[in-house]
Formats: sequence, structure tokens, C-alpha cells
Amino acid sequence: MNVAKVLRRIGLSFLVVLVVLACVVAGTLYFTIRASLPDYTGTVKVPGLDSTVDVYRDAQGIPQVYAQNADDLFRAEGYLHAVDRFWEMDFRRHVTSGRLAELFGPSQVSTDKYIRTMGWRRVAEQELPLLSADSRRWLSAYAEGVNAWIDEHSGRSASLEYAVLGLQNSGYEIERWTPVDSLAWLKAMAWDLRSNMGDELERAQLLASGLDWEQINELYPEYPYEQNPPIVTSGAVVDGTFQPKAVVPQDTGSTPPARRTAGGGGGSPETGDEAAVRAALSGLSGQLDALGTGLGSLPALLGTGDGIGSNSWVVGGSKTATGKPLLANDPHLGPAMPSVWYQVGLHCSTVSAACPFDVSGFSFSGVPGVVIGHNARVAWGFTNLGPDVTDLFLERVSGDTYERDGEQVPLVTRTERIKVAGSDDVTITVRSTVHGPLLSDQDADLRAVGAKPGVDAQGVPTQEPQTANPAYAVALSWTALTPSRTADALFALNRVADFTQFRAAAKLFAVPAQNMVYADVDGNIGYQAPGTIPVRGSGDGLFPAPGWNPSYDWVGTVPFDQLPYTYNPPAGYIVTANQAPVREGAGPVLGYDWDTGYRSARIDALLRAKFAAGKVDAADMNAIQMDNWSAVASALVPVLTQVDGAPPRVRELLSRWDLHQTQSSAGAAYFNAVWRHLLLRTFDELPGDITPDGGGRYFLVVSKLVKEPDSPWWDDRGTPVVEKRDDILRKALVDASDELTERLGNDPSDWRWGDLHTLTIRNQSLGTSGIGFIEALFNRGPYPVAGGSSIVDATGWTPAEGYEVSWVPSMRMVVNLADLDESRWVNLTGESGHAFSDHYTDQVELWRNGGTTPMRWDREGIRQGARYVQKLTP
Repeated sequence: MNVAKVLRRIGLSFLVVLVVLACVVAGTLYFTIRASLPDYTGTVKVPGLDSTVDVYRDAQGIPQVYAQNADDLFRAEGYLHAVDRFWEMDFRRHVTSGRLAELFGPSQVSTDKYIRTMGWRRVAEQELPLLSADSRRWLSAYAEGVNAWIDEHSGRSASLEYAVLGLQNSGYEIERWTPVDSLAWLKAMAWDLRSNMGDELERAQLLASGLDWEQINELYPEYPYEQNPPIVTSGAVVDGTFQPKAVVPQDTGSTPPARRTAGGGGGSPETGDEAAVRAALSGLSGQLDALGTGLGSLPALLGTGDGIGSNSWVVGGSKTATGKPLLANDPHLGPAMPSVWYQVGLHCSTVSAACPFDVSGFSFSGVPGVVIGHNARVAWGFTNLGPDVTDLFLERVSGDTYERDGEQVPLVTRTERIKVAGSDDVTITVRSTVHGPLLSDQDADLRAVGAKPGVDAQGVPTQEPQTANPAYAVALSWTALTPSRTADALFALNRVADFTQFRAAAKLFAVPAQNMVYADVDGNIGYQAPGTIPVRGSGDGLFPAPGWNPSYDWVGTVPFDQLPYTYNPPAGYIVTANQAPVREGAGPVLGYDWDTGYRSARIDALLRAKFAAGKVDAADMNAIQMDNWSAVASALVPVLTQVDGAPPRVRELLSRWDLHQTQSSAGAAYFNAVWRHLLLRTFDELPGDITPDGGGRYFLVVSKLVKEPDSPWWDDRGTPVVEKRDDILRKALVDASDELTERLGNDPSDWRWGDLHTLTIRNQSLGTSGIGFIEALFNRGPYPVAGGSSIVDATGWTPAEGYEVSWVPSMRMVVNLADLDESRWVNLTGESGHAFSDHYTDQVELWRNGGTTPMRWDREGIRQGARYVQKLTP
């Protein structure tokens, strides 16, 4: 017997089997992928339509929709959103209703507990009857369009994600869409853009860790009004109304400083109850860390992090080449695959009172209408206003009661049942005080605080057994948990014809509060800050408040008439980039934790330079959006290059650098590595999981510290000597040089910022599964990118995690009010949510390199330029 031949035959047979299996797998995958890819042409029956709807898609697959009536317009939008993005929509509604465990099993129960405790969907259900009859009808029409698509699709015919989900959860069935599903998405928007809740929790953690008020104030410096002006540079509340031309009083005595001290001095002194909170927090350090970790684990559907905000500015016709306004907008959100935005045009074939929509812009799949864009007369853009709309209250809980003004009052409770794929249901009890739900109930470590919180009933630290003393719990007050009419605002905004109507729409915009910029075809420009913003009794909203003292309750909301606005300001332009909206003392306190204004100041400087050279055009606006000059580098590089003992080869690299963070820049690569190591070495006093985020606030902190060479912050607590500024700078320079030599090679001239600073765009659900093959199906990248944190081209990153991009300009838009057909736009990824569609990533390279596509408006031009034409029929 020839053993060799037998082995060869066995090997050949095994190889044949492997090839056959590979072909079967490849064929199955191919047909699974192809099964869900939509056809954008021909005639499609959509039950529920009253008449035929025409859909023209351009080369990027972006639809322009023409309908005979408003109901059909939104039915068609719902249908098209589902065609391109239904998995995204379905995933979002499971997040917002606290039902992720129904999709993915026990691993998501913790997330569902937090969402159910806050009750996002419950609030959305309460909002629906508050809306106008028209809004309810259009929401229903939109749902009918989505459901027309659902009725014809299931499993792998719906999308590749459902085919993958079926491997784990084969019993899952798609539910019909409802108007509440759309409204609940607004809660996710509000959560991700909720302003300073993270800062409030972090300050509490810092206080609990032993840092004193002075140290915390240094880490949270006051807004630099003289260095980086606010959005509205004039105006004040006079006789109960904001007057854009009024002068801010020099000394109102009514605006508390954004500081606090234990004994007075230059800040706001502690009250007795605030001291009790501080003492209580010292016993809750680990529990606060747990709460921060738990809340941080919630899906960030828009994005989180310092720098999350946006750029938007508008230039009046007196300063433009066309004589009419230009408006630019680029919201900074977490990168997602597909992009959070869906580009669309919604047009009534004949605009009338019965069918008043003629609008184009960026929408959210799952929500009818356009969020940012323009109609035939008006363009608008958003940046996050960032007011203080959340407060954490420390509550003294005993059994089923909590302390309220010296008395025990009953907690309000409800039961929630969480269905879990592949496991038993989980039942939770949600408890609430007058301030809101007890978030701390949903964390085992926080629930354990009651046995021994570290303080007695008066909040005084003690080591005695605490069986007779109350537990401490953390309640959340948040404006988004009060039903509102924000959906009415979106429909109204799509129809505005002038600034008066724009302000009327803004008045309905409750959460999330946004800076809204305006321009119209008549040449007017404007700005309005809307939103539901609480008025506090005592306290400042910077730290958790004593829930047992009613004087710290919210006593109302800021009247809309007192919120800042401007219309055709003398400067001829308006810049918003999340900086302070107005100067302190101009009206009611809106908050303190603003972006520190480096992006807004840079945009302002670039515009002024353009004005000095001549008139501004749309290309100039786009070029400013891509600006990557580093403000913190301008402050630090002159100091770094003077440090003795720094590696000579990299000192020269910094000396020659132009401070622009381009993809190909060696200087940017080295400087950012220095910045990262500098932050990690300098702020070793920070406790637990708190690390410097490297954004605008730390730009300001470090820019001040470099002028104080002997500051205690420079000392490394892990060494026996007392380090000074240059000691830490020198170590950071060496650390950075060593890191980049190891990662990028020995020759600094070969280092590239884009080799470090990369963007991977991940599917928000299966793209983070931890299974490489599945992630490869849906995620794309890494892509090298320019920019950085608190730079106009805001590709932010987190120093503690490395250089990978954490948030991005999620889209870019420039609207030309002289000729709407000359407007430009680009999305982060592409229109389609179907992996392997031609339009899944077809805008990534444009976005990455500053390119845009035409934002077509004229119907005939749209028809002639269409790559795909489709009719939706009843």
C-alpha cells in the first residue's frame, strides 16, 4: 500500500471539501447581501398613498421627493428612510424604549435598566397628544410609509444585520412603526446633547476624591469672555425681554460666579446643606465612579465627549460676493456607520396652504421632515447651545420614603419588565422623588451605599454603623423628562418664511436646546437661542444639590422672551461654535460649562481676514470648515522649544511647524504626542477613571499653567522630588519622541499625523460586537484624517485612549441664498445603511478631503441630473 498516495488523496479530498465549503459560505453571503439591496428605479406600489410620488436620486443616491399632498410627502419619506436605513431605525427605537435586551440578550439588560428608569418612551407617549393636529397626522403618515415597507420585508430581505441577528436571535420579528417611535428618538438627541451633566458628576467625583474647591476651580476655569467673545456681543434683558441693542449692566449683582469656596473669598461660599453634600460625597466616591461608568455605557446615538457641539456661522450680503447671505453648518457628533444624517429633499409639487413643504437638507431616519437645511426662502443651522438642563440631587432615603423639608414622604414607584432574548424576563422597580428618577437604584454598588454611606444623617463623616441613618441615592432632574412640543418645532421650521416665523418655531423647540442661525433670500441674517432651561432656587447647578432642602428645587423655566437673539447685527455676520451665548449679567443664568471658544475665535479671525481681503464666497466658507490650525499649539510650542534637554531633532521639528494639523504633518504628529503625554503626566491627581479629555477646557487650563512654572499641578506625586513646569515638559517631549520612534520609525521627517490620527467608522450595534468577521462586514476604515480637538475641523480624540478619532464634523453644508442651486453639502459616509451598497461609503473620501456635492434645488435640474428615477404609486 502506497501511504504517500493515500495521504495525497486524503489531502486532495480535504482541500476539495474546504473549497466547496468556502464556495457555499461565499455564495450564501453573496446572496444574503444581495437580498436586501434596494432597487432605486421603476414603479413601486406603496399602500396608503393617495397619489403618485416622484423620486429622483442623484449620483450619491440622495432622493428628492415630489408629492401632491403633505401626507403623501411624509409617507414617501418614511418609506424611503426604511428602504435605506431600517436597521438603524429599529436599533434606535430599541435603545430609546429600553429594549436592547430583546435584540441582543442579557448583555444589554444594564443599559435597558437605565433607559427604563429615565422613561424616555413614557415621556414620548405623553408628548404625542400635546402636538398639533397637523403634526400628529404627519407623524402617522410617516409611520404608514415605514409600515408599507415593513409589510414587504423581513429577515435577510430587510438588511444584512437581520441575517446576522438571526444567528443569535432567530425568533425576532420586526414590529410595526408608530409615531411614538419617532418622538422617542428626540429623547436620544436630548440625552447625547444634554450639556453639563458629565461635568457635574465629574466635579462631584473630584470633590469626593479629596481635591479642594480651589483645585476644582482651576480645572474648570471661568469662560474667557475677553479672549473669546460670546455669540451675541451686545444685548441684555430689559423689562423682562431680551433687547439686542441694550447694554449689559456692569454690576447686576444677580449672576452668581461659576466658582465655589469652602469659606467665601472670591467665589460663592458653601451653605450648610452644600457642606453636608460634600461630606456625603466623600463617602460615595466609588459609587459616583460606578454611576459615571454606568451612564457612560449607554449607547451614544449622536456622540459624546468634550468638543461635541458644532460650527455654524452666517455672513450677511454686505460681505459676500453675491450680495446675499451664506450660511455654513457642520455638527460635531460621534462617527457612526451609517452616518447619523440622511440627506433628502421634500417638495410639494404645488406649494399651498394645504401642502406647504418645499425643503431640502439633513434628516434623521425615523423622524419626518428636515432637521437642518433650507426651504425656498430661509436657511438654518444648529449648534448645541449647551445650557445647564440637568441636576443631580442627593436624596436621603429610608425604606420607601425620602426626606423632604424635615419630613419623610413616600417615593413614587412603578414596575418595568424587560424581555431578554435567550433568557428570563427581568423585572425592575423604578423609584422617583419630586426631583426625578433615582438613577442610583440601577447599580448594585450604589444601592449598597445605604448600609454605610460614610456620613451620618446630618451629612457629617462618621465611622459608626449606619443602620439607623438614611441611605443616600442620586436623583436626576432633566428638562427632557417633561413632555414638550419639539416635534411641532421641526415641522414649523421646515415652513418658515421670515425671521418672525423662525422665532415662533424656535419657541416650540424645547430639547435639546440649540443655537439656531438664520438667513433668508431677502438678505437678512439672525440668531436665536431656544430651549427649556430651568431657573434654580438656591445653588448653581455645578454640583449635586441637597434634595432634602426644597430651596434647591427648580422654580420655573427661563421665559423665551428672555433668551438671547440678534437680527441683522452691525457686524454683518454671526458665529456660533458652542461658546457662551451672551456675557454674564445680560439676563438669566443659562449655564456655565460652555465650550471655551477656541473654534469660534478662530472662525471669527478667519472671516475677518477674508473681509479685509475682499468679499466672501461659498468656497471660502468651505475652506474655513476645513481649517486645522491649533490654538493650543500656538500657546505651547514657543515654550516647548525653549525647554533645555529636549531631543534636538524634534525641537527643530516643532520650530519649523506651521501649527496646522494636516494629515501629512510631521510637526502635528509630534506635537499631539507631546500634548497627550503632557496631560497624562501633569494631572496625576485626578481620581479613578477621570482623565484629561484634551479639549478646549484643558487648552485653557494648560495655557494658564505654563505661565506658572511653580504650580503644584506640575509635581509628579509618584516621585520624591518636587517637579516644576520644565521638568514635566521635558519628560513629555522625551515620552512623545520615544513613542513615535517606536510606532512610526527613527526619522521624524517621515512621521505623519494621519498615521496616528485615524477614523474607523463603526456600525453602532453589530460593529461593536467583538467578533472580527462580523465587524468587518459593517465597519469601514481606518482612514487617516486631519484636524483635532477644539479645532475648526473638529476630529476629536481622547488622550487616555490614543489618537483615534472620537467625534467628527458629521456633515458639512454651505447654503448660498443668492442661488440655492449653488449650495453644497456632504455626509460623513453615504446615504445607504446597507453594507456593500454603492452608497454605503461613497461620500467618505469627499468628506475626508474637504469635498462636497451639489445640493440641487431646481426641479428641472434635479430631473436632468438624476441617476435613478422611481415612481411610488398607491
